[in-house]
This record gives sequence, C-alpha cells and structure tokens, in this order.
Amino acid sequence: MRKVVSAALLCGVTIPAFAQSSVTLYGVIDEGIDFTSNVGGHQVYEMTSGYAQGSRWGLKGTEDLGGGLSAVFQLENGFDAGNGALAQGGRMFGRQAFVGLASERYGTLTLGRQYDSVVDYLAQTTANGNWGGYLFSHPYDNDNTDNTFRLNNTVKYASPTLGGLSFGGTYSFSNDTGFANNRAMSAGAQYSAGGWVFAAAYLRADNPAMTASGAIASAGGSLGPDGNFVSSTLQIFGAGVNYTVGSATVGFTYTNTQIDHPTANVAYLSSAETIQPVTGPLAGGTLNALKYQNFELNGKYQFTPAFFVGAEYAYTLEHYEATTGTVQPGIHTFGLMADYNLSKRTDVYLQGVYQLVTGDETGSSLDRAYVPGAQDLSSTSRQLVMRAALRHTF
Repeated sequence: MRKVVSAALLCGVTIPAFAQSSVTLYGVIDEGIDFTSNVGGHQVYEMTSGYAQGSRWGLKGTEDLGGGLSAVFQLENGFDAGNGALAQGGRMFGRQAFVGLASERYGTLTLGRQYDSVVDYLAQTTANGNWGGYLFSHPYDNDNTDNTFRLNNTVKYASPTLGGLSFGGTYSFSNDTGFANNRAMSAGAQYSAGGWVFAAAYLRADNPAMTASGAIASAGGSLGPDGNFVSSTLQIFGAGVNYTVGSATVGFTYTNTQIDHPTANVAYLSSAETIQPVTGPLAGGTLNALKYQNFELNGKYQFTPAFFVGAEYAYTLEHYEATTGTVQPGIHTFGLMADYNLSKRTDVYLQGVYQLVTGDETGSSLDRAYVPGAQDLSSTSRQLVMRAALRHTF
C-alpha cells in the first residue's frame, strides 16, 4: 500500500510539471529527382533536397510562467537529405534559433536568428511561400519570399491576432563598431476575413552580406554566405491578396526590390560570374542599382482532400542602371505543380517551372535564365526545371 501511495504522490507531482511545459521534436524530409534543360549548355539530371519545403528537423518548446506568460524557444536545423550535409552555409541551426517570451494578451518577443517580416506576413500570398516552394521563387529570390536569407542578432515582436489582424517587426543588430554596418529592420501585417487574406511588408538592410557577424552574414570562417546580393542597401516592399472559395484559391502579389551598388550575387552565382555590364551597349560601365518589380498571379485547386494542382505566372521587370546607361529586361516565369497525399504525413509531387528572359540585354550574366533551384545558369535566355519528389513530415 505504501508503494502505491508513493507512486500516486509521485505522479501527482510530475504530471502538472509536464502539463506546464513541453518540448516538441518535428521535421520534414523532401527528396527528389530534378531535370534541368540547360546548365551551361548541358542537360542535367540530379537528386536534390528540400524544394517544396526545406528538409529540416527542429525542437520547439514552451514553459508556462503563469499569468498568461510563457517562455518559448525554437532551434531548427536545415540539411541536405541527399548527402547529409548541413544547409544554410553549414550552420547547425541555420533555419531558426531563438528564445523569448510569449503573452496571450500582448504578443511575443523573441531574440536570435529569425525570419524577417516579408517571410512572416507577405510570403504566404505567393506560390513559393505557400504551396510551391523553391522553384516557384521570383528571379534570384530577389524579394526573399523564399527565405534565401535569415536575420542574425534579431529582436522580433509578433502581435496576437486581433479580429483577424496580426502584425509585427524585427530589428537586427550589426554587431559591429559601425552601428549601421550590416544591420536590418522589417515590419509587416496580415489581415484575414472570410476567404480573404491581405498582407503587406517592408524590409531594409544596410550593407547586407558585407560582414560575417552582421544581420545578413557574408561567408566567414567555415560558414557560407547568407544573403542574395552584396550591396550598399537592400530594400524590399510588397503587398498581396489571396481569396479562397470552396476548393479554389487565387492570389496576386506585387513586390518591389531595390539593390543599390550591388557587386555580387552571393546566393547563386559562382565566383567566375559577374553582374557587371561587360558586353553590349552598357559595356565598360559600373552597376549603380538593380531593381526588380515582381507581379505574380497564382492559383490552387483542391480536387480531393488528398490531391491538389497549383499554377503560377510571374512577370519580373528588371531595371539595370549602370554608369553607361539603363536597360529594362523582362523575365517570365511559368510554374505548375501536382501533389498527392499518400497519408497525413507523406506525399508525392511533380513540379515544372519554365523561365524566359526577354527585352533589353544587360551585357552581364543576368541575361541568362536561372530558375531558382537549378544547378546553375542556362547558357541562353531559357531554362526548364522539372522535379518528381517524395516528402515526409514528422
């Protein structure tokens, strides 16, 4: 009897402790085969990881502090399932790493490596930030709606949802003696009512990817770069809307990216490539600014609870401003995806994305097509990527 009573008392002590705090292990493994029509003039077949969703595993937890206040944390690792390597430049928890406090009434304040407000609020209105993933990104993911970079050294506030409205913002420290040398800030909001979702966001980064320890990190030590473009200033703003009726969802998103004095595309171009005008009408000039306006129309239809088809068309107007003149190429992106769930946690999908660069020539590597996720640039203005993949979540 004493043993039974002791066991009952022990359970009475430990069960509330478990009820007040929790830690969850979760993850995604996304692995498939890609075909690319043109990589430097050659066709490529390859196995790649993390396209519809980045392959990852993570830990997230909460501890009830009482009075509606909780301590929260999240550690999220990205990896390549094809070879087991770390993603995000070799970072252990390159996707997310933060700790903070969450209030049911006042919102959540977190500190660490985190997503910016474009990702948190606006990206969900795009195909790539919602159901499509990597291949459906705008050229070079210039607006970061597909998480090409995260923000280091970041303080983030996220409001509770108030009558369908949520909002928040981030400030990312440079960790440099020059206070503004590689810092970043962002803000965004999203409103949901009925079948409608409206969103808007803004981001500004000063000297992004210029230092290894700043908000958007350059390559440093054993770690790879974090950013999309090395530049003096990066600004992104945009707005989007989605509408769902029955089994159909349609959306439109506009984003505007301005990159001042860019010197390299650290996320995609190899060291042998250049974005300076070396041929054509702008030859010999220096690139002052690169601007992208992205206009995206997307749609998704859920034929059954287990099967959907999605489509995207995006037109990107590129404004290439050099000391020798200005040109404006146009980039057309067409995407199609079909996804079938084998179970609640496992699905198979097919994707195809075609890109065509038209109009003015810049005289640089940007004249060649590049579907984000392809192995490298096409040798021409056209490129097609097709993918068949298996995804499992846990």
